[in-house]
Amino acid sequence: MIDQTTTARGAGAHRRNTQKLIEHAAPHFAAAHLQGLMALYAHPRGGRSVELLNADKMPCRIVDFVRCSYLGLDNHPQIIAGAVRALEQCGTLHWSCARTRLNFALLGQLEEGLSDLFSAHVIAYSSVLAANMGALPLLASGHLTQGIKPVMVFDRLAHATLAFHKGTLAEEAEVHTIEHNDLDRLDAICRRNRCVAYICDGIYSMGGAAPIGDLLDLQARQNLFLYIDDAHGISLFGKAGEGYARSHISGPLGDRTIIAASLGKGFGASGGILMLGTAHQSDLFRRFSVSHAFSASPNLAAIGAALASEAVHRTAELAVLQKSQQERLIQFDQLCPTPLSGTAFPIRTMIIGDELATIGAARSILDQGIYVSAIFFPTVAKGCAGLRICPTAGHTPAEITALCRSLAEVCGRPATGA
Repeated sequence: MIDQTTTARGAGAHRRNTQKLIEHAAPHFAAAHLQGLMALYAHPRGGRSVELLNADKMPCRIVDFVRCSYLGLDNHPQIIAGAVRALEQCGTLHWSCARTRLNFALLGQLEEGLSDLFSAHVIAYSSVLAANMGALPLLASGHLTQGIKPVMVFDRLAHATLAFHKGTLAEEAEVHTIEHNDLDRLDAICRRNRCVAYICDGIYSMGGAAPIGDLLDLQARQNLFLYIDDAHGISLFGKAGEGYARSHISGPLGDRTIIAASLGKGFGASGGILMLGTAHQSDLFRRFSVSHAFSASPNLAAIGAALASEAVHRTAELAVLQKSQQERLIQFDQLCPTPLSGTAFPIRTMIIGDELATIGAARSILDQGIYVSAIFFPTVAKGCAGLRICPTAGHTPAEITALCRSLAEVCGRPATGA
């Protein structure tokens, strides 16, 4: 999501312009809702298909390219069975209790299992938003950086669940926003300051990725602290599905890297996690992270599903699904080239420009039985509206071909071989 805050610290710093944001975006949201493209309610069917009610209240099955279940695990029978098994075993869904007091034993089992799987100290949260909300203020406080409050530097395209907290962080530390993947600017800030923390995505929700290798080099030279939200990279990369960011780091994370990740995208369950590098960090977060100390854990169905997905991640099936997902991306890129063609990242975008033209294109594609996301400001910059597409391991080659034919027909782009 595009950042909508100022960057200077002091009086009036990080004043949000939510009023103007809504004034500009509201007509486009209204148009997308009117065209039946947003806030849809559907019944799941086989594979990547769902069933909607059309304008005549008749059931209509469509193929969904919106969900971020990149490996198709969200309807995996073992994961569904894991959720049911946990409910039956414990006879409850949720404990209304702060986690500093009482936790499900199965949650402890999950955190231990994920810590082993990802070679980190893992804490599970109800969502990635909750994980980020609890982590970033502690980072800004200086308790993770030897008592020195770091200059907090955000990538301009950092996800909304990161950028939203800038105003809160500015109460603790100096906050800056730099252009996307601008490592020269980041290096310059590091050279002027004793302690800097960089906040970015691993794989960005609108496509592309952080240059993790270059960031690690900069970390080694400048004592940089890295906070990476790899929600869209988890499960897709690494032998254990540890994700795009973690798979770039050999050995322990150390005390200057934190990775946030989702259990509800590639992982196929629900919730979020933090991968921490030290036991001290884990203790600090369990006692003082607001979304841990003053909120409840993921519900038991989510915990059971995550335990089952962890088990799948320890089998040869994971590599098969990862390979299948890459094959679908390759097929899509061959039939429908985009600026991200040839990358291993799971998201493709087609920029159209005009918001209403984008909404019309998405509606025409939906009329052909295929659902893609119409994206526009504030999700992307003004004038950069387009279509966001998620080819997954759960799609069939025939579904990818049909999607590319529809995109070529509606958007006027050549679909090679389609």
